Amino acid sequence: MSEDAPAVGDVLADVEIGPIAHGGHWVARHEGRVVFVRHALAGERVVVRLTGVAKRHAFGDAVAVIEASPHRVEEPCAIAATCGGCDFQHVEVGHQRELKRQVVAEQVRRLAGIAWDGEVEGVDPDAFGWRTRMRYRRGGEGWGLRRSRSHEVSALPAVGCLIAAPALAAPPPDAAGDEIIGVDGPQGSVWVAPGAETVVTAQAAGRSWRVRADGFWQVHPQAADTLVAAVLDGVRPRPDEVALDLYCGVGLFAGALVDAGLRVTGVEGAREAVELARGNVPEARFLSGGVEKVLARRPPRGRRGGPPALPDRADVVVLDPPRTGAGAAVIEAVARRRPRVVAYVACDPAALARDLRTAGEHGYRVASLRAFDLFPQTHHVECVAILTRG
Repeated sequence: MSEDAPAVGDVLADVEIGPIAHGGHWVARHEGRVVFVRHALAGERVVVRLTGVAKRHAFGDAVAVIEASPHRVEEPCAIAATCGGCDFQHVEVGHQRELKRQVVAEQVRRLAGIAWDGEVEGVDPDAFGWRTRMRYRRGGEGWGLRRSRSHEVSALPAVGCLIAAPALAAPPPDAAGDEIIGVDGPQGSVWVAPGAETVVTAQAAGRSWRVRADGFWQVHPQAADTLVAAVLDGVRPRPDEVALDLYCGVGLFAGALVDAGLRVTGVEGAREAVELARGNVPEARFLSGGVEKVLARRPPRGRRGGPPALPDRADVVVLDPPRTGAGAAVIEAVARRRPRVVAYVACDPAALARDLRTAGEHGYRVASLRAFDLFPQTHHVECVAILTRG
């Protein structure tokens, strides 16, 4: 590779791998340039093929191993090296959790100034056959999954997808169209096209939940119960408290808080999810709209009309934002309501750390932080942070 003109497809013959970075890459250096490498492990020497090039860094895949880590295992899936889904299949399961621990600890230390020495907690099943929602695409060689950083499709091997629930390992033989979504649950397996209004049922937190087949629901079968338990353990709800469930989806945390005796208002941007939430948790109130905009509304004073607003004060707030995080405006609006406790559920440790830093600037400290391995064989990790005033 030329130092001043690297290109996609260039091969680096002998690269020493450094520590893991956020996003499923390991950090390496070659001829003065940082290279973020997938399918590697710290301390290894590998051959790297570049998959992307930026001004000061590059991305690549380890395509051959010269000197292997003791934590490396043989990938059981034939397309693990190209598919964008399982970037940790080459790592023994126990060490996968150690890597995720390192990433969470590094992100909250670097971005929020928080020292965290916890562990990533395993949840059964912790290896394969766990994913209860799958999205397949049709490529030139049949049904498959998108490649990493690409719209191209890696065709499924004969055994199907190994992390999928067995009923979802491959689309049905007569599946039509170019894209299909599979959902496995109490109703059995259901296959729909994207955009279909099909509603399926899930069981969690002592309730039944109606959710669109192409809508959001946790994909690990134990995730919903695990996260609800972590939130309730952290906030220790008191009967008749006022609670906000922000980014509430179809009402999972709202239902758990209602069942604990709280008065709950949920906010969600997806209208179809709000309608389902109202049916799932009729004891709570739900507002449709962007969380930041709804938080900014002021309750009417001495007049009627206008869009519904949230209360000025809240005792408990649950945040479950998308991967990009809640953002400073939402954190500030939550802090203005002076809740005694905030539970922040996060699927991205970097976004979580940025929001924890903002919360700290508004007087909220991290009372506890737990991490869960709800996405085995991938670099993803779920966290629950509990924040209190002072």
